[in-house]
Amino acid sequence: MSTPSTSLLDAMPNEQAKKGSVMPVVAIALLFGMAHMLTNGQYGFHRDEWQFLSDAQHLDWGFVPYPPLTAALEHVGLSMFGLSLVGLRVFSVLAQVMVIIASGLMARDLGGERLAQVFVAVAVGLSPLPMFQATEFQYSSFDLLWWVLIAWCVIRLLRDDEPRWWLAIGALAGLGLQTKYSIAFGLTGVLAGVLLTDARRYLKSGWFWAGGGVALVIFAPNLVWLVRHDFVSYHFLQGIHARDVHQGRADGFLRDQFLLNANLFAAPVWLAGLFGYFRNRRYRMLAWMYVVPLLLFLLAQGRFYYVCGTYPMLLAMGAVMGERWLRTLKPAVRAGITVLAFIGVLAIGAYATLRIVPLASDGPLRDFALKHNTDLREEIGWDELVAQVASIRDALPADQQANLGIAVGNYGEYGAIALLGPRYHLPTPITTVNSGWLRGPPAIKPTTLIVLGNSRERVDELFVSCRVAGHVSNALGISNEETRYHPDIFVCGPARKSWDELWRQGPDFG
Repeated sequence: MSTPSTSLLDAMPNEQAKKGSVMPVVAIALLFGMAHMLTNGQYGFHRDEWQFLSDAQHLDWGFVPYPPLTAALEHVGLSMFGLSLVGLRVFSVLAQVMVIIASGLMARDLGGERLAQVFVAVAVGLSPLPMFQATEFQYSSFDLLWWVLIAWCVIRLLRDDEPRWWLAIGALAGLGLQTKYSIAFGLTGVLAGVLLTDARRYLKSGWFWAGGGVALVIFAPNLVWLVRHDFVSYHFLQGIHARDVHQGRADGFLRDQFLLNANLFAAPVWLAGLFGYFRNRRYRMLAWMYVVPLLLFLLAQGRFYYVCGTYPMLLAMGAVMGERWLRTLKPAVRAGITVLAFIGVLAIGAYATLRIVPLASDGPLRDFALKHNTDLREEIGWDELVAQVASIRDALPADQQANLGIAVGNYGEYGAIALLGPRYHLPTPITTVNSGWLRGPPAIKPTTLIVLGNSRERVDELFVSCRVAGHVSNALGISNEETRYHPDIFVCGPARKSWDELWRQGPDFG
């Protein structure tokens, strides 16, 4: 006979929970989506978004920094909306809407009634990282979605003991591998959960292996691309990881699980959810799906947000347990605790919103956000930078303009000039950074170059007769990577080495 606590955790969803409408959760998700759509057009594109936009113009089965799915979505967005902030970010907003809905559904499928479902939806929507993922077009926005949907499918698999869910899990795993390679750590957690729990019975099921086959088929085109390109993305990840560790970007990994990956006030709920999964024999697999990636990233010194996608499933179980616990209390106490929980989550969420979401284009709200949010500062000044490059070009003698190149030092500059430059009739930029290197050296070798994104020492090393021709600035006077680390724009003569030789030394990773 089960102990009372185990029996409570193992209870199947009751009929009322099964028949409960999901519309409150859907309504909450849509409200969050509308809020992001109304605020996502305030500033400009982030430097990372410029990289996706430039890669979207060169569709392939892979790119140096990432698999192809995100750039392919951006290609669709460009064809639908043009160069629109709100339009191109709509995919990230839809991803967050789906994350919130799936989170509420996880609570429902675990037996939670309306209170648990609504709490999870609100807590996820007001968690800093999921909130941020809807404000920009990032591959991590879709990576988060695949992690959450895989967890939801695992809950359905275990709840109904229906092995055909492995096909859906395999399809989502394949999409995840086509989005961001770090999902391999999450899939390691899935496999560990199978091996370490009663779920290992599925190893005898053909559906389990069929799911693996589906994942491999979906991932295969990118795998072939990686083989053909000497696993350049693996070398990129090595280089970026070394940079992150050196710059301290991996510091605070455990701290930020509480502060940023989930709403801080909901921490007792997701901790209870982790405990509940471990105590629950049926759903114990999901506990390992959290612990294994967490420990792997901790040991590997990964970034804190790499495991952000595990928290909705923890919140779902914790909310269900909390809802059942509240039923044992007196009505007045139950109401007080419920109100306190929602007020706390809303208060933390409001503060996170002020820091993360671009609520205003001017005034104190804008100033507060730009002061506290590095990513928002990286959205400022790109139009002005491209206009400044065009102005420098226009001041050159006609013979220098006739054979002009623009060499850039990072992917943000590359994307901004590639996308905004045509309105000024600027040539395609030149770079050995990331996927720009794949496109090869310029077909026509320029004899005059406008060079940006590099130090004085670096431009003198690469080119002859360099002089400072301008400076990077923006109308808001915001200090960001462009203005702080490489503010000078140079005009130089030809390269000191042949372009083919420069390309053989690449790629550069950034």
